[in-house]
Formats: sequence, C-alpha cells, structure tokens
Amino acid sequence: MRPEAAVRRPFPGGRRTARLPSASTGGHRPDLQARERPVLITHDTRCALDAVVGLVNTAPGDGRPDGLGDVSALRTFVDAHGVSDVGQLGEADLAAVHRVRERFEAVFAAGSPGDAAGVINELVAAAGTTPRLTDHDGFDWHVHYFAPGASVADHLAADCGMALAFFVVAGECERLRRCEAPDCANAFVDLSRNRSRRYCSGRTCGNRLHVAAYRARRREAAG
Repeated sequence: MRPEAAVRRPFPGGRRTARLPSASTGGHRPDLQARERPVLITHDTRCALDAVVGLVNTAPGDGRPDGLGDVSALRTFVDAHGVSDVGQLGEADLAAVHRVRERFEAVFAAGSPGDAAGVINELVAAAGTTPRLTDHDGFDWHVHYFAPGASVADHLAADCGMALAFFVVAGECERLRRCEAPDCANAFVDLSRNRSRRYCSGRTCGNRLHVAAYRARRREAAG
C-alpha cells in the first residue's frame, strides 16, 4: 500500500520511473544478455502494481477473512490506492471487483507467459480498455487505460491489467510471485535487480524466518 498514491498522485499518474532489468524487449526475441539491462517502470505502472498486489492479497484463504467483505471495505481500498474517477459504490461493484480479483489471482498462478497473457487479454478486453492521455486535477500527463465512466472493476481490470502486461512483454513473469513463508501466501512483485526476493516483506515474513532458522541452528549446535 502506497499512501502517496492516494495523497499526492492519482491512480495512475506522474512521470517518475523505476529501473527493472529485463530479459527481452517488447516485440523482439529474448536477448539473454539483456537480463541486466534496466527497463523503465513509470510511476503510473508502479501505482497500478501496488493496487493489483493489494487487491489480490485481500482474497480470503487459510482462515483469513475476505479483505473486501463489504462495500465499506471496497471504498477503503479505493481511497487507499488513490483510484481516480470512482463515484458511489454498491453491491454490484463489490461483486464485480471480486470477479476481477479472481482473474488477477490467475495471473499470479499462471504456469507460463502464454497463460498469463491469455488472462490479461480477457481482462483488458472485457473492461473496454481505452488508452488516453490526461493531466486531470493538475497532475502531470499520464495514461488512463480505463474508458471514461468505467466502473471501478473495469478501471482496475484495465489499468492493473496493462501494468501486468508490461511483465509479459518484458519476459519478466517470474517476478509475479507468492511469498515463500510457510504460513503466508501473499502476492508480491519482485523488483530486485537479480530476482532474489522470496518474501512479501523482509521486515515481517523474511525476518521471522531468518530468526527461526538462526534459533534452530543454535539449538542444533547446543546438542
């Protein structure tokens, strides 16, 4: 969750970029020597990635309740991620977002780039994706992929779907991961340069497992 998306930027919006190594350049054969060449991820894309990860991680499972259990929770999610152009929400919106969430879960579970591409294509097509440039509310020029007047579900499907499409085009689907902690299955996007991230959070899951491994070694050494 990125508070600045809600406070300082629209979803998506802005010009700032992050660098991500890529295995290929869109529309060309993979270049194995390009795996350490930086590819720019715009701030717009990063905000969309934060939103899709946040959305997927609201799904219920293993005793965890649905993080989008009611319309009020959906509104909280929309506000937290700065999703723009969203009016009054209702039960129909909630049900539609649940369906979009299931499709995004399928992208993270995809066994191949082709499988991921198929799901993303379905999502963005059903959402009536209509790319357009905008500088609304005084923000820098940025791209909205959702159609004017789109529902919140179609908004998420279009903008988040296009953000995930970037990884398919760049040959980086392996970066769409699930936490390896045994009691956590949160989704995350590995933006580390060498694709080495294993946990959704190094400060929680990662640190907890490192401490457990250290204590186990101490017990083994003590006999």
